[in-house]
Amino acid sequence: MPLTRRVEVRLAGWREDEARELVHPTRSLVSRHGSDLRWWTWAGNRANATLSATPPSVADPVQRPTDCYVRLREDLTPDMWRESREAANGSPALVLPDVDRRAVHGLPFSAALPERLAVATAAARLADFEGARAALGEAVRFHHGFAT
Repeated sequence: MPLTRRVEVRLAGWREDEARELVHPTRSLVSRHGSDLRWWTWAGNRANATLSATPPSVADPVQRPTDCYVRLREDLTPDMWRESREAANGSPALVLPDVDRRAVHGLPFSAALPERLAVATAAARLADFEGARAALGEAVRFHHGFAT
């Protein structure tokens, strides 16, 4: 489907004004907009949920993972970020994502399982270790300032 002239103009403007803060051709980005700090992984919800739990010292504890990014702590510095990523990359295992205990009730036979096992089962279904490892393995550009 061909793009309209209006869409082409808008896309060109977006690329000029904002795209540099969200995407990079060879790496993921950490961008700050005011006090909001986001790691733009584009890895998907399950991988980002796994990443949020894996370096818990840098992830915002009250965030909800998205398909596009992991929200990080406001006071995170590039040095803290580097140390956390090195620790996560050096670890043989990633951490299961946090699961809302209410989500456990949707599991078949959840009433028959001990709560701890049901939560671990839901977390294992939510996790994407392969996607999280891939995101951790990418080079990251730590960028301050955001156009919008």
